[in-house]
Amino acid sequence: MMSQPLSRYKVMALAVPVMLSQAAIASTGVVDTAVMGLNGDKFDLGAVGVGAVVMNFLYWAFGFLRMSTTGLTAQAAGADDQVEANSVLQRALLLGGALGLAILLLSPLLKMVVFQPFSAGEPVKILAKDYFDARIWGAPAILMSYAINGWLLGTGRTGQLLALQIVMNGTNAALDIWFVAGLGWGPAGIGAGTAIAEWVALGFGLVLVRGGLQRSRDLFDRARLAELVSANRDILIRTLALLFSFAWFVNAGASLGAATLAGNQVLLQFISVSAFILDGFAFVAEKEIGEAYGGRNRARLLRAMRVTTELALLFGAVISLAYYFAGGWLIEHFVADVEARSVALAYLPFCASVPFIGIACWQLDGFFLGATQGRALRNAGVVSCLLYVATDLALRPWLGNTGVWSAFLTMYLWRAGALAYYLPGLIARTSADPHPQPVRQT
Repeated sequence: MMSQPLSRYKVMALAVPVMLSQAAIASTGVVDTAVMGLNGDKFDLGAVGVGAVVMNFLYWAFGFLRMSTTGLTAQAAGADDQVEANSVLQRALLLGGALGLAILLLSPLLKMVVFQPFSAGEPVKILAKDYFDARIWGAPAILMSYAINGWLLGTGRTGQLLALQIVMNGTNAALDIWFVAGLGWGPAGIGAGTAIAEWVALGFGLVLVRGGLQRSRDLFDRARLAELVSANRDILIRTLALLFSFAWFVNAGASLGAATLAGNQVLLQFISVSAFILDGFAFVAEKEIGEAYGGRNRARLLRAMRVTTELALLFGAVISLAYYFAGGWLIEHFVADVEARSVALAYLPFCASVPFIGIACWQLDGFFLGATQGRALRNAGVVSCLLYVATDLALRPWLGNTGVWSAFLTMYLWRAGALAYYLPGLIARTSADPHPQPVRQT
C-alpha cells in the first residue's frame, strides 16, 4: 500500500467520515446560534457569540491533547504495542481530566479576566457571563473527550468518532430547545445544554474506547507524561495565536455595536462549518504527508499535497457558491432580530468567499502537522496574527465593518503566505530515497 500512488478515491474514502464528524462538531455552534436567534434578541445572540469565543479560547488551547494522542497512539499501533496504545489513551484522559478540573476551579478568576478585552456593552457581557457560568461545568468532560477523539483517530475508528459527535450534537440540540425555547433560560440555557451534552458524550465515548481502558504500563511515568504535555508546545502557541485572531475579529465587531456583533456571529457559524468540513482533506493530508515524510518519499509527499489540495479546492468552491446563493435564505429564516439579520445579509459575500480563500492555509496546516514541523507552524501562526491585527487596525477606523471583514479575509492570506515560506524547506528535507525513518512529535 505504501508504494501505491495516492488516488482521489482513497482520499475521498478517508475524508468523508472525517468531514461528517467535523460537520457534526461545527453544527453545535450553529444550533446554539439558531436556537438563540429564534428565541432571543441581538443582546442574547451577541452574548452567546462572546461567550462561545471565550470558551473556545479556553478549550481549543488544549487541542494538543487530541493531536498528541493521535500521533502517539498511531506510533504504538504501528509498533504492534497495544498495551502502550492503551497507556497513551489513559494518560491523556488523566491529563485532560486534571486540566479540565483546574479550569473549573479557576473559573471565578478566569471570568474576571477573560471578558475584559471585549468591547461589547454591559448587557451583552452580563448575559455572556451567565453562559460562561453554565458551560464551564463541562470543562473536564470536553478535555477528556479530546483524548478519546485522538485515540479513535489514531486507531482508525472514524465511524465511531462520527457516532460520538452525533450523540453530542443530538443531546445539545434537544437541551438547547428545552432550556431556551421551553424554559426561557436565554444564554445560560445554551451554556447549560452544551455542558450537559459534553458529559453525555464523554460517557458514550468511554463506552466506545473501553478496550483501551484495560491493560496499560507505566501509567504515571513522569517522562511519558511530560512527553505528552510538551510534544505539541509549538502547536499550542500556534493555536493560541489563531484563537486570538478569532477573538479579535469578534471584538472588532463588538466595538461597532451589538447588532454588528450579532450579525458577524451568525456569519462566523457559516465559516466554522466550512472550515470543519474542509479540514477533512487537511486531516487526510496530515496522515499521508506524515507517512511520506517518515518514509522519506518525496514523490509520495508531492502526490499527497497535490491530490488532497485539488479535492479541497473543488469542495471549497462548491461551499462558497452554496453560501453565496443559499446563505441569505438561511439567515432570513433563522435570525429573528431585524438589525442582526440586516448585518448578516450585508456581509454574506465576504463570508461566502472564506471557504475557497481558506483552502491554502488549511491544507498547509495539514502538511506541516503531518511532518511534525512545529516551529514553522508556531512562527507562521504568530506572524499572521500580528499582520492581521495590524491590517484590522488600519482598515476598521475608516471602513467600519467592511474593514473588519476585509482584514479578516487577509488573515487567511497571511497564514498561507507565512506557511508557504517554509514549504520549500519541507520538500527539500524529504529525501527521494524511500527508507522509513521514525519521526517524533515536536
